[in-house]
Amino acid sequence: MKDLLLSELTSERINHMQAVNLLEQSLFALDAKTVATNMADIDAFIVRFQEQTADIEDALDRAEQLLQLIYIEQLFVDNERPFWPVTTHQLNSALAFRSMAPALKNLLLIHLIRACGFNIEAVYVPEQVMLRIICDNDYAIIFHCIDGNPINWIELDQRLNSDDTPPEQSSLEAFSDKELMVQYLVSLKTALIREQKFSEALQCVELILLLNPDDPYHCRDRGFLLQQLDCFKVAFDDYQYFVERCPKDPQAKILQMQLKLISRNDTIVH
Repeated sequence: MKDLLLSELTSERINHMQAVNLLEQSLFALDAKTVATNMADIDAFIVRFQEQTADIEDALDRAEQLLQLIYIEQLFVDNERPFWPVTTHQLNSALAFRSMAPALKNLLLIHLIRACGFNIEAVYVPEQVMLRIICDNDYAIIFHCIDGNPINWIELDQRLNSDDTPPEQSSLEAFSDKELMVQYLVSLKTALIREQKFSEALQCVELILLLNPDDPYHCRDRGFLLQQLDCFKVAFDDYQYFVERCPKDPQAKILQMQLKLISRNDTIVH
């Protein structure tokens, strides 16, 4: 199972729903029947959406109708939350209760809308990740996955051209499949840590580091999780790596003090 997951995550074009199902099987011992049910539900959505939009010739009208079907008919509209629990990252629960963490919802919507014949991608609009359906050469719809509400062009222009927006964030570049998967893994990891499921969170971090090798911040997170699991020696190495790579980070000074304390205690014990 893990080999299949690693193969999917490292492929050039990731099947996001397949990857999420494989991840859930690995992390939560999801049974094959539930996986089959998840995919059957998703396929049923696709068939219905295709049937309900097939006779609409204008691409913009078809995209607007598709969003209406998703958010109003199928009740995918939701509200922003301060945090998203683990259950909102799990397909079976998320589909059943229509409550999904944005990182998972982005993956699902991209899968559904692509299957309906649209070019859709996730883009960073300053302050948040949004989805963009490219209808044709003239029209596109940019919307937030949580409630489906599109951003108007005046607000979009203001965000992109704000004095607080770095130049590299003003071009609406699309996220790659790998980057979207990392966003999901990071969101799931955060939820797992909040619920003190450290072993599962550690597995998430290991997968993130597979996709982003040697990232010092994810190494720091791995160190924290290893420390919670009493693996102090490996945690020490990860913390040390973070301090060396990010010496100006505010947390680096705190960790440096902890490393000295751990090293001193280790010397006394030996």
